[in-house]
Amino acid sequence: MATHSKVRVAAEAQFRKSLKATWKGKTASTPYEAEARAARNKTARLKELRLAKEASEKEAKARQGTEN
Repeated sequence: MATHSKVRVAAEAQFRKSLKATWKGKTASTPYEAEARAARNKTARLKELRLAKEASEKEAKARQGTEN
């Protein structure tokens, strides 16, 4: 029974902490939210790199066509 109450007290403390962060205008992010944000950022960066590569390849191909 003592273990159960310790777990409950810890859970309530965590809840209050996240509530306080929300009240202060801060968002309390969970680990999965942080991972999702990192994945979105990585995907956006990779998309930018891919688009830049495709644009440079297209430009190089156009230059080759005008040189011949």
